[in-house]
Order: sequence, then C-alpha cells, then structure tokens
Amino acid sequence: MVEKKIKLMQGNEACVEAAITAGMKFYAGYPITPSTEIAELSAEKLPKVGGRFIQMEDEIASISAIIGASIAGVKSMTATSGPGFSLKQEGIGYAVITETPCVIVNVQRGGPSTGLPTAPGQGDIMQARWGTHGDHSIIALYPWSVKEIYDITIKAFNLSEKYRTPVILLLDEVIGHMRESIELPEADEIEIYNRKRPSCLPEDYKPYRVKEGDLVPEMAGFGEGYRFHVTGLVHGETGFPTSNSKIAEELVRRLVGKIEDNKDDIVETDEYLLDDADIAIVAFGSTARAAKSAVDTLREEGLKVGLFRPITIWPLADKQLVDLSKKVNRLVVVEMNVGQYYLEVDRVAGKYTKVDKYGRVSGELITPQEIVDFIKEV
Repeated sequence: MVEKKIKLMQGNEACVEAAITAGMKFYAGYPITPSTEIAELSAEKLPKVGGRFIQMEDEIASISAIIGASIAGVKSMTATSGPGFSLKQEGIGYAVITETPCVIVNVQRGGPSTGLPTAPGQGDIMQARWGTHGDHSIIALYPWSVKEIYDITIKAFNLSEKYRTPVILLLDEVIGHMRESIELPEADEIEIYNRKRPSCLPEDYKPYRVKEGDLVPEMAGFGEGYRFHVTGLVHGETGFPTSNSKIAEELVRRLVGKIEDNKDDIVETDEYLLDDADIAIVAFGSTARAAKSAVDTLREEGLKVGLFRPITIWPLADKQLVDLSKKVNRLVVVEMNVGQYYLEVDRVAGKYTKVDKYGRVSGELITPQEIVDFIKEV
C-alpha cells in the first residue's frame, strides 16, 4: 500500500500546486496583497515543469497576457485582489466573448478601492458575477479549506477548458494565508480535462462553429496551422466581426446557455446537518468555517440548525436553494459584506421561507459566537 503524501501547505501555495497539476504552463501577474504568494510560487515552480512566468506592468496587461497564452494553446492563470480584480474586468469580458479558457484567482480583501489590503473580505461576490459589462454568464468557485483550494483549483481549470470560458476562483485573505496539513492525491486519482481540439482539416476550421447539441466550439491554438480571427466584437462562426442582429442574438445566448444550461455539471454545494434542520445558515469561504462551528454550538443547545455551503457561487445554485427553502423555516445568509449573496438567496428562496442576513465589513472575521447570538436573538 502506497502512503499518501501529506504536506503542510498555505492556501495560496495549494492553489499553485494544483494549477501546475492541472496543466498550467503560463502565469502572468502583478504582486498585490493578499495574493502575492501565488505569483512568487508560480515564478519559482513553473520553470521546473517547462512553464513560463512573467511579471507584467499592471493587472490589465496581466490578464491580456494570459488570454494571449491561452489562445496560443497553453493553460494559463493570473491572481490578484481588490483593485486589481477591478482592473481585470474588461479582460474578463474579452475572454468571455472570445471563449478563451483561463483562470483568474481573486484573493479577496476589504474594499472599496485600496481598502484593507491585509484584512479579509467577501465584497467581490457581485463583481465576480457582473463586473464585466454586457449580458454574459460566469463560473466562480469558492473553497473553504487548504485541501479544497487544491481540489477546486483543478476543477476551475477543468471547467474553463471544458466550457471555453474564464473561471474565477474566489478565495479570501484568511484561507489564502492559513496553513493546514493536506493529503495530496496520486496522479491517477486526478481527472484532468483539456479543451476540444479541431477534428477537421486546417482549411475547413471555423473557430466558433458548434455541432448540433453542443454549445462549445472546438479550439485550435495559434501557431498550429489553423488560421482564424479573434475579436472582442460580436462575430459569427468564422470569428470575423459582424453587425448582423441575428448572429449577435445567437452568439450572446449561446455564451450564456453553455454555462446556465449545464448547471448540473458545474454547480457544487456542501451540506452539514440539514436533514432535520429548522434553520439553515448559508455561508461560504472562511465565513462558512465559523458558521459550521456555530451550528455545532446551536445543536448542543437544542436548536436544529444546519449549514448550506455553495462551493460554486456562480452560476447560482438556485435549484438547491429552492429545495432547501421548502424544508426549513428560515435561512440566514452570513457573509463578510453588506448582503451581496443574500440578495440572490432572497430572490430565489424568499417566496418559500424567511431569509435573514448577517454581515460585516470591518476587516475582521465573523466569529461563531456572533452567528450563534444573531440566530438566537432574531
């Protein structure tokens, strides 16, 4: 029997290890707290596996670089926080419309603007969904432990490749900087997904042509003999710009549909003690760790409370939330912001049960006791 490798890892370190395992060969970024370790470790580790690291002059250049690398056929990632994530938004929109796989890590901190650089926050939930302009869908994932950062980083790359889309990996300062012992899986236990390559001759290739029943086109890499055009303008299956309203409608609806129509494959959630719960706490990231402890305390006091944890933040786990809302008397959304995810939970579940919120924007963690007190008082 082969012994598993157990390592003491920081969250940001686990992100880099997993990205390399998933096949990352290019990283472009600009150092910013609390994500800087991701850049530092990528610079150290990528050359050892034949990859490339480049520190760009700013965040706009960083996301532009990873988009270019991905179009050339290489799995790519960048990481940032706070104002850096704001600067990347136009690039994220470009990756959406050009259907370029890439992973953007946002280790959240307090805001707005420069805000609280060394303090945790969860104020980028809505920015992750709607930060770039126009109608679009997005995939955003949010782990809560060092081990889950490892697993979910790999999932972020897989979903990005599978659906030809940028994927946002949301962390926060606490889980990015905390250290835990994790058991690393063997290589044969890890599923790695790579983008669909063209099955036609180069002269027959159209970069945005889809087959019946499949909303994701095949993707060739620049320099592989396939000539194609890439633009942020609305385009048809050839990739060249068009102002044809019918083509514009079809393109945007396909970009949305390839994600929203595949929620069963994309959405992942976790439940704790919900089978008999009268009250369900909804929380994610480091806040969910405090919420789990609060659930244990409330259970000891005789209250039937459980935890619902969305790992996939976007697309919204609306089906799961509606099902839950029909079983409990109350949902309590706990997050380190003024109620961003609460708005979505209340929108889909508020017609079936009471939805409350508890938030904080001071740069301090919400403690288990605060959650206990809030639930008992309200």
